[in-house]
Amino acid sequence: MPKKPAKKSISKKKVPAPIEPPANVEDALRQLVQLMSGGAPVMESDMKALMTSLQRESSTDGLDDAQLEARADAQDLAFEAMETESKPKARKLAQRALRLDPDCVDALMVLTDLDAPTMTEVIVGYTKAVEAGERALGEKFIRENKGDFWLLIDTRPYMRALEQLASVYFAKGMNLDAIRIYEKMLELNPNDNQGVRDPLLGVYLCTGDLQGAGRLLKQYKDDAMANFAWGRVLERFLAGDPGGAAIALEKARRANQFVELYLTAEKPIPRSKPEMYSPGSEEEALLCIDNVGRAWALNKEAVFWLLDQRAAVKAKTPPSKAALKKFPIKGKKVQ
Repeated sequence: MPKKPAKKSISKKKVPAPIEPPANVEDALRQLVQLMSGGAPVMESDMKALMTSLQRESSTDGLDDAQLEARADAQDLAFEAMETESKPKARKLAQRALRLDPDCVDALMVLTDLDAPTMTEVIVGYTKAVEAGERALGEKFIRENKGDFWLLIDTRPYMRALEQLASVYFAKGMNLDAIRIYEKMLELNPNDNQGVRDPLLGVYLCTGDLQGAGRLLKQYKDDAMANFAWGRVLERFLAGDPGGAAIALEKARRANQFVELYLTAEKPIPRSKPEMYSPGSEEEALLCIDNVGRAWALNKEAVFWLLDQRAAVKAKTPPSKAALKKFPIKGKKVQ
């Protein structure tokens, strides 16, 4: 039986090599951008990023085909380096990426994380990555797309590098540098997909910048998570508004009751950070402490005030049956 013409035509047609499953959503989106295909499952927010990226001018518009291919291959290698558990393999992959694209931000970050022995050298490495991101994006692209960063896939390595640099500044006590970076990130992306407003609030309160803290609290007034709730308590106290602080405290307790236990040293703070959390959980409380706990610790009068508020609550709370059994009253029984 003769072969069907359809099968014959397909056998002669050049079929592209199958695409390997993407390692993460960002890689998937980049492949979608390249292939103009909507078949891969992505979150709604990331699909919006895809559509925005397709509609805007790309930071790579001025590159020729060879440069585009080199940059894409370098990013693939950087993603692989970020995901491998083998440090030697990660180093080799990052080095290969940089040979293809010297401004591959993620590859520079990987090498810094692997090879920088001190915090100072980490800052140097992260700064070089940020500068590489600025070169790769270009001044025109940054200027024209300010306000929509993170919605544009090309910007994400740069935004990750900024976040890491700011977090190291904060950890090292270089608060003004941290503020500068965090404020820049919110200018580029007011939607704050990375959640940098949380540590920024902590840095504002650490430095006593109540104007900055108040402005941030107003800008994200609908944020009902623990970090902003407990940051607002401290901001009101430092502003000389004990009544407002008391009102904010009631709201903060409803948002997350565990934060107070850590701030008043009723519970020890674990060394490790949680990877995931839910609203109102102890894990969320620990992340809140990581962001604003230092600011509370620097303002001991605020802590003493909180201890007084805590004691007042305990005094009003009737003892439990278990507590009464420990101190029985003669002739009385606990029902």
